[in-house]
Parts: sequence; structure tokens; C-alpha cells
Amino acid sequence: MGHGMRSGEELMRRLNRVWPRRHRVLARAGFTVLELMIVITIILILMALGAGRYQQSVLRAKETALKQDLNVMRKAIDNYTLDKQQAPGSLEELVSAGYLREIPTDPITQRKDWRVVYEDVSLSPEQAGTGISDVFSTSDKISPTEKTPYSSW
Repeated sequence: MGHGMRSGEELMRRLNRVWPRRHRVLARAGFTVLELMIVITIILILMALGAGRYQQSVLRAKETALKQDLNVMRKAIDNYTLDKQQAPGSLEELVSAGYLREIPTDPITQRKDWRVVYEDVSLSPEQAGTGISDVFSTSDKISPTEKTPYSSW
């Protein structure tokens, strides 16, 4: 038993010599609270900058989609008017005649409600009628990039 006791004491002495060294190495390998706070602050600043740029790119994408949708609908109105010799009476008429697959959703208002302008359209002296001549967004917001109301595009 004496032999077992010595090896146990010897083991404890070895552990006591080794443990403090390992503990000191581990303590040096860690970060201080100040270092962690600085890193977190930098990460938060970068995230805030990224979120702002993300929102700007989403807005630009919506504005581009609005311009594209307006151009497609205006072209469909023109093509319908030239083909049928009369202006369409509604946007639904453009869909049913195959000039539009569907009425697009306004990317700014997120609704399919467009402001249409009705005018007397005469392509020839014998053909005249009232129909859609133009289409606009119903949004009352002003574009921050172009400084004009979306409803005037």
C-alpha cells in the first residue's frame, strides 16, 4: 500500500506542476471583455452599413420593376389600339385579348390597382372611341432616387 500511496502523491505533484502552466496558457489564449466589445461594435457598425445598402438596392429593384411594368402595359395598350383600331376599355381586356399574361402587381403599393387614363382615341375619322391611353402607379410616395412621385412615371 505504501507504494500506491507514493504514486498517488507523485501524481498529484505532477498535476500541480502541470496544471498551473496549462491554466496560464489558456488564460492568455482568451480575449478580454474590452477586446470582445470592440469586435462586437465593429460587427454591428458593418451590419448597419450593410442593412442600409440592402434597403437601397431593394428600393432600386422595385423602381426598376415599376418602370418595366409600366412600359410593358403601355406597349400592350398601344399594340391593342393599333390591332383592334380602338383603345382597350380596361386592363382586364388586355389580359383577355392576350396582350398581357396578367395584370402586374405594382411593386410600390403591392396591389394590382393602377390608375388608368381614359381618352377619346381616334385612329381614323370613321373610328373613334374612349379607351385607355395611359397607365400610372397609384402610389402617393415620392421616389428618393428620382425625386418625383411614382404616380407621375
